[in-house]
Amino acid sequence: MRDAAPLFSIIIPTHNRPSQLTVCMHAIAEMDYPRERFEVIVVDDGGTQSLQRIYDSFRYRLNLSFLRQERGGPAAARNTGVQCARGRYLAFTDDDCATSRDWLTRLQEHFAQAPDLLCGGRTVNGLTANPYSAASQAVIDVVYSWQPDAREFPQFFATNNLAVPAALFRKIGGFNPCFEVSEDREFCDRWTHNGYGMAYAPEVVIFHRHNLSLHALLNQHFNYGRGARRFHLQREHLGWGRFRSDSSFYLRLLRHGLAHPFASTGATVALLTCTQMAVAAGYFWERIAGARIQQRPLEA
Repeated sequence: MRDAAPLFSIIIPTHNRPSQLTVCMHAIAEMDYPRERFEVIVVDDGGTQSLQRIYDSFRYRLNLSFLRQERGGPAAARNTGVQCARGRYLAFTDDDCATSRDWLTRLQEHFAQAPDLLCGGRTVNGLTANPYSAASQAVIDVVYSWQPDAREFPQFFATNNLAVPAALFRKIGGFNPCFEVSEDREFCDRWTHNGYGMAYAPEVVIFHRHNLSLHALLNQHFNYGRGARRFHLQREHLGWGRFRSDSSFYLRLLRHGLAHPFASTGATVALLTCTQMAVAAGYFWERIAGARIQQRPLEA
């Protein structure tokens, strides 16, 4: 007989990052939460490096499953993990993240108060000495602080620290695998359009250890721009309206950089400016390329 279903299923997509995944698994194994109350599902998204050693290291410390799929992107990998998940709630994070010791405890407290609300937690930069990683995190921090005041801009939370009721996730069709980036924006937008609520829980903390270079930072935000263009096209296709540019976001980003510099003031402002130029370049690249959204069927 199988054990009783856990309360949480932690789902982690990974692709050729065994060292980062090992750190992630260590953090999960050290959480202050009953082991029988959660399971961990790691989905190898078409990687070429063996994960057997990692599985062997943690299989007796955690209720652990490793799955493998052909390369399909993180959205598809998360959906693959959900197919095998037994938890009442799905808790998503990434292989380059380390959960806080009380991550699941805080999530449990959130769902005890609001069992049907999507929960977005707080992400903390785990590589404070890396200015490119700090710049990337600064953008997310400003997005999260700006969203509640933004007009006609749907709120979203990043999939490296997001938890949802499993039944509602499945009901609306999961993540859209056509989105290799911005799948979190698309999912959260569809979640709210289906009439479900979201809440920010800053006490639910993970530490993001994304070791970026300047090239990687610009490429990351270029791809964010491409994803944003696809996201906007889908909203138009569904009749959900178009976005208008809101200059208040850029002003907040500038003020944040001046108030919390992570390098020299000039370098901080320059890096943050470059991220937004890269987003714009990606957006218009996708527009010029004539991107088309190939929407898979999703349940209403």
